[in-house]
Amino acid sequence: MVPLRIGVAGLGAIGRIVTRALADGMPGLELACIAVRDPGKARTWLEQQSIPCPIVKLEAMPSHADLVVECAPASVLEDICRPMLSARKRVMVLSAGALLPRPELLELAKRKGGQIIIPTGALIGLDAVTAAAQGTVHSVRMVTRKPPRGLAGAPFLVDNGISVDGLGEPLRVFAGSAREAAAGFPANVNVVAALALAGIGPDRTTIEIWADPGVERNCHTIEVDADSAKFSMSIENIPSENPRTGRITALSVLAALAKLTAPLRVGT
Repeated sequence: MVPLRIGVAGLGAIGRIVTRALADGMPGLELACIAVRDPGKARTWLEQQSIPCPIVKLEAMPSHADLVVECAPASVLEDICRPMLSARKRVMVLSAGALLPRPELLELAKRKGGQIIIPTGALIGLDAVTAAAQGTVHSVRMVTRKPPRGLAGAPFLVDNGISVDGLGEPLRVFAGSAREAAAGFPANVNVVAALALAGIGPDRTTIEIWADPGVERNCHTIEVDADSAKFSMSIENIPSENPRTGRITALSVLAALAKLTAPLRVGT
């Protein structure tokens, strides 16, 4: 079987884990190329890791890869997606929140025959939400609690003069729709965007965000009320070296990649 060529856009905490795993060998997959903002820094890391891989520009990725894993800042999502989707190829998107204000990317994928894949990431139970959405879902509510350092600098906090420094007790910093949360916390709540896209959409999915000095993990609780089932789910994710991102996110990407060529696929 011809291996599926995988490109990685971004070499941050997640991109490095994904690149290392692909370089070590994943059945049916091969590391095809890397695209980064700082090629010199990336080349140094690749050499230190003894990983032979070309570094290319974003617009050149369709010539090298069948699928690109987006591990970059949300601000460059469009630059990553457009070339791949226009070439009828696939993009695995981690910055799910950046998709909400860019419906034209979904339309481009539909028109050209490309595909956007959103891995489960730091959430739990997206399969159940996706299944319930085939029927009628009455409500989807999410509560997120993060250590204050994991929310520091979010645009919503800056714009509203909300400080999370030196908190002595939990502080609810946001309550609203998934669409509003994704705009105000673009690096913090991609989870709720994925939840919204799996279920009843970003305007009907609601979220509370808490800065909680009493937690050391990124904690998410989801409550779903549907005609087929009523269920709740909770997960506590250990932060990666980037406090905004859980360690399980990178593992979720690897699991999603493995499914692409696995002889057995478990889950919806």
